[in-house]
Amino acid sequence: MQAAPPSDSFADWLGSHAVPLTHLDPEAPLDDLEPLRDLIGDARVVAVGEHAHFVDEFVRLRQRLVRFLVERCGFTVLAFEYGFSEGFLLDAWGRGEGTEDELRAHLAGAVPVGVDGPLRWIRRHNHAAPVPVRFAGIDVPAAGGSLLPALTPVADYLRQVDPEALPLVRNAIRIAESFAGASAAAAAPAWTRLPAADQDALTATLARLLIRFRAVSSLYVSRSDRHSHDIALHRLEGACRADHGFRAMAGLFAGNGLTADTSARDAYMAESVLWHLDRTEPGTRVVLAAHNAHIQRTPISFGGHLTGFPMGQHLGDALGDDYFALGLTSSGGHVAEMVRDERARLGFTVEHIALQPPEPGSVEAACGAAGLGLSVAGLRPARTATAEPASAPDRIRLQSTFLHTPVLEAFDGVLHTPAATVADAVGAESPSP
Repeated sequence: MQAAPPSDSFADWLGSHAVPLTHLDPEAPLDDLEPLRDLIGDARVVAVGEHAHFVDEFVRLRQRLVRFLVERCGFTVLAFEYGFSEGFLLDAWGRGEGTEDELRAHLAGAVPVGVDGPLRWIRRHNHAAPVPVRFAGIDVPAAGGSLLPALTPVADYLRQVDPEALPLVRNAIRIAESFAGASAAAAAPAWTRLPAADQDALTATLARLLIRFRAVSSLYVSRSDRHSHDIALHRLEGACRADHGFRAMAGLFAGNGLTADTSARDAYMAESVLWHLDRTEPGTRVVLAAHNAHIQRTPISFGGHLTGFPMGQHLGDALGDDYFALGLTSSGGHVAEMVRDERARLGFTVEHIALQPPEPGSVEAACGAAGLGLSVAGLRPARTATAEPASAPDRIRLQSTFLHTPVLEAFDGVLHTPAATVADAVGAESPSP
């Protein structure tokens, strides 16, 4: 790759290296995405982000990218920012089980982060594909909203392999039922109102179950099989991480939380990706869809205070260049900010926020200075080719604001769209009576 002349700014470099794209339509021809093949190289995990959930352009672009990576590059797993435990049901549906209409019921209680479109395409693709595309959930249960999607199947498993432990998991389920919601925004406030004795009992019970699970794993495997054991163990781990998340968020809002304590969820998400990779055929390649703040390779900081270590940092440490983080961002338009509201079904309402012009020093400002429209650029070459490090972007959009981070280290590529539009799927979300 030719280095930029010393007088070039990052915007100049970006203008000469970005590749224009011609389509947003998920069903459009894929030839304009061919340059992406060289950008990702042989990466085993390609993460496709978005700077805000519920943006129509990002939803459509990610569907196109999934198609391209499956049809042109041989990817056979779609991992999504969706519950690990719940993901097995969606995987079965994507491979042809059940009726077409059942997906709506499967997703009825979930936050609409764009799973529907790619999964429906996967089901159609799998009808004739010699190698089916699998779906993999990676997140804690119900996006941190409920422990039940993980604990209920764990109870079913223990009923088979360890009936003596059933009272423990039943007690955990009893407490978890009292504050379950559709997302962490709904469940976390309800958790804070639990008696401290119930909060502590839940944490202690989950820890007891997890330690016993690991200590007698040989017994469990002898009474079932290794795969069932591993699924149940990772489900239980997800419940423990979600429970930890309630305490971490309570501390964060109270102003007495531990540094980066909310990182437990992202660490679990990274472990889930590696869990699925370890159980696939050699050479399997994974498309990973999640928020930019989850896929970036650098720590999350606000106001100079470290707040978290994202999934992408863990995956970058584990996989090196076999992990490719493609951030999706926009220069203008509107995004949906999530406003906490316990009366709403999801625990939040959405407010359409107009994006402010790109801040100086942002990658979006560089895209504007380079005159870019819909386009994609690989950033790895710029880490060595950019002659003026001070001109490299030090921030990128996060929802309707900007996250300060060294963008060239945080992302391996960036896909830019000029405008963002709030998707209709969340436009009508409102408080319940």
